[in-house]
Amino acid sequence: MTLKRSEAPLIKLFGASTPSGAAFLEAAIGRDVTVVGRQCPLGWPQEQFLPLDLTDTAAPTPTLDGVLVSFAPLWHLAPFVANLLRDHQVGGPQKRHGQKHHGLTGVVACSSSSVVTKRFAANNFDRALVRRLEQAEDALEQACQNAAIPCRILRPTLIYGQAGGYGDRNLSVLINAMGRLPLLPIPSHTGLRQPIHAKQLAGVALLLADHPEAAPSRLNLGGDESLSYGTMLRRLQAAAQAQNPRDPASRCHLLPLPMRLFHLLAAPLLPLAPKHFEAVLRIEADLAGFTPAHSLLGTEPQPFPMPPLARR
Repeated sequence: MTLKRSEAPLIKLFGASTPSGAAFLEAAIGRDVTVVGRQCPLGWPQEQFLPLDLTDTAAPTPTLDGVLVSFAPLWHLAPFVANLLRDHQVGGPQKRHGQKHHGLTGVVACSSSSVVTKRFAANNFDRALVRRLEQAEDALEQACQNAAIPCRILRPTLIYGQAGGYGDRNLSVLINAMGRLPLLPIPSHTGLRQPIHAKQLAGVALLLADHPEAAPSRLNLGGDESLSYGTMLRRLQAAAQAQNPRDPASRCHLLPLPMRLFHLLAAPLLPLAPKHFEAVLRIEADLAGFTPAHSLLGTEPQPFPMPPLARR
């Protein structure tokens, strides 16, 4: 489903200073991409950068054309897009002053699978996160529907990997923890995970910028392989050792514990840090079954983990 360069839409990219944003810039080499944000990425042409702070709600909305692709926080993006589409609508207030109406032809925005996996969380932090994401998804989708432009919301699970100078804050934390600890207790039964590399997420976003019809309006997205949490840790250790035979993460002993004993050890976290307590218990839950990236990209399934890995 590759478009000719003359047919490819212009792209306005938010969230370039994330692993997925940096990977998107690599995947979109040769395309007409303008980075929008607070700072121009190192080495990026200044003439292809538009300074803008999504959190500055008092700033006038610019006129943007082409497809907006975002890896920025959805709760900042949604009100910005709603204001932009309202302020630059045909016949709207800025049109009456002779300014061009909005030129957006589509939106591809990154949300999170947390809106699904943490829907029934017990702690206040995760419940608030789910509400925030749901409200932002609804607002963004409604604004695009009102403007009659396609909107695709990606809900990736467990993003990992390195792109440019940016690394994830998910699996890199686990790798570093294994590098510091002689042993790591885990429950004897661990649930499934489906980690997605930042490069895969970027590839899907670029595909949907060109072909929004390739996916539903809200897409739960994962990597190409579902594996248990314990297997995921062992694969990370093997990958770290392959990069550096002396990597301390490869020497961490994973200690499977009976479920009751594991719960007993985790119990002190409940009054002190209920969010972390629930995160520990989620090790046992199956958080997989999402659309694998390769099925959209038309590529061979990629075994976990894909390089490069991030280290914090």
